[in-house]
Amino acid sequence: MTTETQNHKSVFGKEAVRGLMMGSAATLAFAGFSAPAMAQEADEEANSTIITVIARKQTESLQEVPVTVTAIAGDTLDKFQVDQIADVVSRVPSLNVQVGGSGSGGQISLRGVGSSNISAAFDSAVAFDFDGVQVSTMRIVQAGFFDVAQIDVLKGPQSLFFGKSASAGVVAIRSANPTSTWEVGGKASYEFEEKGYNIGGYISGPISDTLGIRVAAQYTDISEFAKIQPGIPALIRNRGTKDFVGRVTLQWDPSDRFNANLKLNYVRNENDGAIGQADLNCGPNGRADEIVLLGGAIAIPSGANCNDKDQLYPTSDPSPTAVVKFPDGSAGANGRYPGHPFGETEIIFGRLKWDLDLSDSLTLSSVSGYLNLDAVDFDSYSYQGVGPAFNPGGVPVGLIAPALAAVNGVGSPQGFGSSDPRNRTEQFTQELRIASDYEGMFNFMLGAFYESREIDFDTSQQAVNISIIAPDPITGNTYDYFKKHNTKTEALSFFGSVTLDLTEQLELSGGLRWTDETKVNTITVPYVHAFLGPGPAFIGSGFFSGPINFSDSNFSPEVSLRYQATDDINVYAAFKTGFKSGGIDNSALPSNSLSAAALSGDFGSLIFKSESSKGGEIGIKSQFADRSVTLNGSVFYYLFDDLQVQNFNATTIQFVTLNAGQLESKGFDIDWAWSTPIEGLNFSGALAYTDTKYSKAFITGPGPDGIAGNADDVDLNGRQAARAPKFATNVAFDWAIPMGDALEFGLNGNLQYSGSYFTNDDTLTDLRQDSYVTIDGAISVGHPDGKWKLSLIGTNLTDKIITSTSGGRPFLAGPGLGLPVGDDLIVTQNRGRQVFVEAKFKF
Repeated sequence: MTTETQNHKSVFGKEAVRGLMMGSAATLAFAGFSAPAMAQEADEEANSTIITVIARKQTESLQEVPVTVTAIAGDTLDKFQVDQIADVVSRVPSLNVQVGGSGSGGQISLRGVGSSNISAAFDSAVAFDFDGVQVSTMRIVQAGFFDVAQIDVLKGPQSLFFGKSASAGVVAIRSANPTSTWEVGGKASYEFEEKGYNIGGYISGPISDTLGIRVAAQYTDISEFAKIQPGIPALIRNRGTKDFVGRVTLQWDPSDRFNANLKLNYVRNENDGAIGQADLNCGPNGRADEIVLLGGAIAIPSGANCNDKDQLYPTSDPSPTAVVKFPDGSAGANGRYPGHPFGETEIIFGRLKWDLDLSDSLTLSSVSGYLNLDAVDFDSYSYQGVGPAFNPGGVPVGLIAPALAAVNGVGSPQGFGSSDPRNRTEQFTQELRIASDYEGMFNFMLGAFYESREIDFDTSQQAVNISIIAPDPITGNTYDYFKKHNTKTEALSFFGSVTLDLTEQLELSGGLRWTDETKVNTITVPYVHAFLGPGPAFIGSGFFSGPINFSDSNFSPEVSLRYQATDDINVYAAFKTGFKSGGIDNSALPSNSLSAAALSGDFGSLIFKSESSKGGEIGIKSQFADRSVTLNGSVFYYLFDDLQVQNFNATTIQFVTLNAGQLESKGFDIDWAWSTPIEGLNFSGALAYTDTKYSKAFITGPGPDGIAGNADDVDLNGRQAARAPKFATNVAFDWAIPMGDALEFGLNGNLQYSGSYFTNDDTLTDLRQDSYVTIDGAISVGHPDGKWKLSLIGTNLTDKIITSTSGGRPFLAGPGLGLPVGDDLIVTQNRGRQVFVEAKFKF
């Protein structure tokens, strides 16, 4: 088949269509609310042992849907204290999650394909679907979750049914719904390694014959989330984190033709800095390199111990020269800075879903979503720095940097590169679908989707750290500049799919999604330090870019063929495409690409192109031995064009945003499960082989001569992609052992193996994470019906520290400065061993 994703201009009036969709949604919602009787839950399965997924915007059996899916049940998540997206990795071998960073705040990748955790301008290549609403911002990975019914991980492009930001896959979370009878549950746990506790509970049941409610909440307080290395000056020696997650769900079934489900969520996270568990790798030279400022005139000792596996982090507090006065309007201004690194994230999320049966065979469905996110953090992105500072040539510091000399004591905190990014995102989405359920061979689905999103990304930063000389003589500010980005996005798409039952065993399905997306970005720089601008190298205070526009449209087709060989064996083949919109970079610094654009009046250098994918997979889903054995497998091959990548030059302190030429991803996935003849004993696992590499020229920077465009430029063509181990697997078991009518003993375990992988997409010799094994386990005793349970739970029992991503540490020394050339790396890591005791009840 030669069909592929193509780009086209919009031919629809977006304002008219937006009004029609929003008006239709409101009208039909109120019309449906007047119906008088009660219906059963739409997704209730007669056979509770059948695993269902929503991979094609409808509830289907996992064993029949022609999609590669890993489904993780809520009780499995509960057994191992999984309440963060990063904790899911041990159950999905090809999944990688990184939490932290001052830009997007995190990243999710599948099969080696994801998006940068640096840039807040990037949408995620792996869509995050929360109760049917796509959330593009990866700040969401910092938030915890609770009371989850199921997590589905869909691998490969999923643009037909999930739209934009699903070019590499989908992570979908489904929270629990109200129960048909009243139920109360709760739990409390204490964790010994990080010294944290968790309290959560829910109440669920029917308010009336037609209305059900579920209220759930969880609070977590961890006091030693990240421990500061001895000898590093930091006011808070143990960086902590606190999470609150609350949700109210209402289920209304007024008739057998209409049902509605409303979810209201509130999430709040507080922490002691954005850096968290990021450590220093001392690079090939084996030493902790100095922080170098003012072109090499000032050097600050690191203080790091060069041990990136000891879970002791060298993150020092900011230099006193940095925090004297924040610019007006900045997140740290007006007393909000508490005297040490900090972070706060607040999320309000709402979703209204309703289904209306227009006839016995036609259903109209609506999903409305609203997200309001406000996240702020402050940290110092030199990641270290311990006084006294010095000049490599022996010149007194006071002659070069008087303000620094005044606070340049032995052991003084001298963290630089401080910033206080604030990310405010407001998003509204509306999806309408009409689907058929005819008894004949033909069925269809038609839908429309609209998204309106606005992101304010503001920050004061120290890229030059000019205030080590003196505060701004006009304002007294001690920051290089204060920069504000505003990005408004509108996305509109129409999609349709058709299913043909060619025979009783053979199903042909396919569809097409058309997407049109526009983004408008404005850049404002209210303040620049008087020592820096205005000038050819640095823009001045009061800069305003005017609107910078981006638009693109796309057709994403998909087709699949499924053959039911027997009641328990399905074979399928699928061709799929994916799309992720481009946009305008919001990490451009006033001293580099932004100042160059301001001088020329051309901001095209800030625009990055859209990303697309195409390819296919062949799979089998099978069950044997009276369905006690499940074996599912697929082989896949996909090409990703113009993959969006952002790297960081640690010597020039500049972000580099680019599109990779082409990425090739191929391999296979196997999932299996076995309900053994031994009562209560079950095994399960997964195996993934992934070969993901750059298959066209991808120039990431100049080579050893330092001149771009020469033959020695760094070209990643043929190199493996980051975070893509060739082999990864997990094996799990669950054993519930009856000890009488009122007592049950439980054993649970999970072993995860990952092969080695690159941790960055920058050079041919990027840091590799070695292959590793982690082990989780749990022992419990409780009532067979779950009325109570006491558990001892251990995750990462071997205390294996794993690097997820890496990048150059800012402010490294270049050649000719009288110092060793710096090569330190900052590595983001997983959490170490955790050991919980937990008590649960339910009645």
